Amino acid sequence: MRKNLTFLYLLFVVSFSYQAMSHQSAGSFSSYRIPGRAIDFPNTSKYQTIVADLHTHSVFSDGHVWPNIRVSEALRDDLDAIAVTEHLEYQPHIANIPHKDRNTSYKEAKKAAQNTDLIVIAGSEITRESPIGHINAIFIEDANKLINLDEANIPEAQKLIEAREDEAKDQDMDMVNHLALSSVWPASEAINAANKQGAFVFLNHPMWSAEDGIARLSNEHKVFIQNKTLHGIEVVNENTFSEEAFSIALENELTIIGTSDVHNLIDWDYIPHQGNHRPVTLIFSKQRTQASIKKALFNRRTVVWFQNLLIGEEENMMPLLSSMVSIDSAIYQSNPTVLDVIISNKSDAKLQMKNLSEFSFMSNHDIIEIPENQSISLRVKTKKNLNKIQMKFEILNALIEPKTHPIITLTANII
Repeated sequence: MRKNLTFLYLLFVVSFSYQAMSHQSAGSFSSYRIPGRAIDFPNTSKYQTIVADLHTHSVFSDGHVWPNIRVSEALRDDLDAIAVTEHLEYQPHIANIPHKDRNTSYKEAKKAAQNTDLIVIAGSEITRESPIGHINAIFIEDANKLINLDEANIPEAQKLIEAREDEAKDQDMDMVNHLALSSVWPASEAINAANKQGAFVFLNHPMWSAEDGIARLSNEHKVFIQNKTLHGIEVVNENTFSEEAFSIALENELTIIGTSDVHNLIDWDYIPHQGNHRPVTLIFSKQRTQASIKKALFNRRTVVWFQNLLIGEEENMMPLLSSMVSIDSAIYQSNPTVLDVIISNKSDAKLQMKNLSEFSFMSNHDIIEIPENQSISLRVKTKKNLNKIQMKFEILNALIEPKTHPIITLTANII
């Protein structure tokens, strides 16, 4: 009997150890961090700067990884918040991964983020063909209420399939039937259902729906904006940036959003180990909570970081730049008219700056670069001995309107 108990005890220990090693939490993976990979921007004088990716996918729609991998990647990139926003209607893995509960992806991601600081936001992607396109709803309460599979609509769905017979014939019919039946339900109903849950709703990649790449609002989008059921727009998605979408955001008072829309591994699509980064939305929030982040999004307090370009409204951009760049010291050394100035960059964006001040430099051209989280030294020809210095720069890798760069003034007392 004692031998049997010993055997059972060993079996339990081995089994438990195997499970512990095989089913690691996302936090276990996040410890393998690459130096310099974390995305870091300073807080502004009034707000915390939240680094977020609000549009990602997993195998619960058309992504290629489990939700815990999305969490692990977010932890490696040191994001503050992430949303795994599965297509409700487009379910290419439906035969292999059936899940009637459309909240499953969120639940898996939320579970993987336990015991970490990562905020996981519940969201879904409402998917229709042009002219409506794809629309994300985040901070939702129940994704199941954003999709309708009423069997009474089967005849209408069948007509859709027959109209696209050439495209459907090589596809999994479970997926085709699900997509057709769910697409019959008007997108406006899904968007209204999201708004009833207090969701923040934004238009995805509007530049993709036009052959010429020009983002435009359809009549349906204009109605959503007028009804205040559409609140934001992606000016950046994956590796695309749309000046036209930026203009649409400014003209219609929509929140500016930038996302990875990742389906593969982040490391495959954005190669962070080579110094690249996913697009993110910087959200200026009073607190590091879901409620505060949501309020900041509704109040349009965002800047997008995309391929080292900062994109945002002037009222959000200027406080961010003020927190990022400053004169650390200004000293006359041996020459009373040549000032040694050290300017620091406290962010992960490499700053490209054009000198607009009255001063010229001894060893630099008017266009200078300050590497991420580093400082540079300038020898400034002041012509006379000063007690205070003001230097004006145009930030070339930032936009406050299409083709319009912000201008900052750096001030320091001279020692």
